[in-house]
Amino acid sequence: MKTKYLHKTAVLIIIFLLLSFYSEAFEPAIGRKVLDVQLPVPENSQYQSYLGVKNFQGNFRVSEIDATVVLVEIFSMYCPHCQKAAPELNALFKQIEQNDKYRGKIKLIGIGVGNSDFEVEYFKKTYNIEFPLFSDPDFTIHKMLGEVRTPYFIGVKQSQDGKPEIFMSEAGREKTPEELFDLITTITDL
Repeated sequence: MKTKYLHKTAVLIIIFLLLSFYSEAFEPAIGRKVLDVQLPVPENSQYQSYLGVKNFQGNFRVSEIDATVVLVEIFSMYCPHCQKAAPELNALFKQIEQNDKYRGKIKLIGIGVGNSDFEVEYFKKTYNIEFPLFSDPDFTIHKMLGEVRTPYFIGVKQSQDGKPEIFMSEAGREKTPEELFDLITTITDL
């Protein structure tokens, strides 16, 4: 009886470890060309102008955002770490927008995984998010990005061949807005 229980426990532990390694293995890799996900053109004309997609119909791709660098936050409105990161990302957004050298070159967007439009809008209003947020209610984008945990940050830069390339891929919110700003501007050589 004990042996059977130990075997089952060992098998469960091995399966758990394999699944943990499996999910980590497919995080967006630095230097990799991005799976260029499609997002709906925001109804808000300010967001359309900010992203440079004012004349687009229906959907646009991340690579079509009018910027040299795009920082994508993968979040969930139910994630307490995402909620804590919201004011810091607002501060980063303001720091970029108030800097003549970087305004227009660096853009921020967020993708709410497993969140409906209503939930994303609630998150935006609750935390006064000033940059565009998009919903991913059926986890389609989340799966394309390797089902990363939240919050997760993916920095994308237009490469020499015009295709978006990942320059930053990391979980968590350990950096202050200033440290994140310095990291983005240093790595991308803007």
